[in-house]
Amino acid sequence: MINSNIVDILKEKGIIFEEGLNVQEIDAIQRLYKIKFPPDLKELLMIALPVSDKFVNWRDLSQENINTINEKLNWPIDGIIYDIENNEFWYSSWGHRPDNLLEATMICRVEMEKVPRLIPIYAHRYLPSEPEEIGNPIFSVNQTDIIYYGEDLLSYLLIEFKIKEVEDMNYKSIKKIRFWSDLQS
Repeated sequence: MINSNIVDILKEKGIIFEEGLNVQEIDAIQRLYKIKFPPDLKELLMIALPVSDKFVNWRDLSQENINTINEKLNWPIDGIIYDIENNEFWYSSWGHRPDNLLEATMICRVEMEKVPRLIPIYAHRYLPSEPEEIGNPIFSVNQTDIIYYGEDLLSYLLIEFKIKEVEDMNYKSIKKIRFWSDLQS
């Protein structure tokens, strides 16, 4: 579980926070971006909203920031499509890869609607929206180069800000996430 102690620890590391989001703000954000925050992320965002560089400022509803967040939400699929077009990537569960790139990318887009959406946390680190429960792993996403970067949100924050070493992750405890764990390298 997330609590205010992690916020204090991160503040010591120079992370800037604003007042946490309220229930109405959370609901509005989830509707706007068509996402559902898992409980641990929701809890953190309600305790305090990290707004330092590379964090997502969910409260900023300027059109520029909305566009930026939408780009971050699309980053994982855009990276997969890039690898389909340029690096011969194809996920075997999608069936036979078409020779036509346009057809291949269209299949990818349809199939990606079926997988858990990734929610940006910090830079290119993402938390899966499903299952809608505490303890989803954090993925570092760069095209189809996807690795675990935390067993859960708390572990990730400790790793990202050098309080815990990535080598100390307990990989056996990491929850498997449909599709995304298959790409984990």
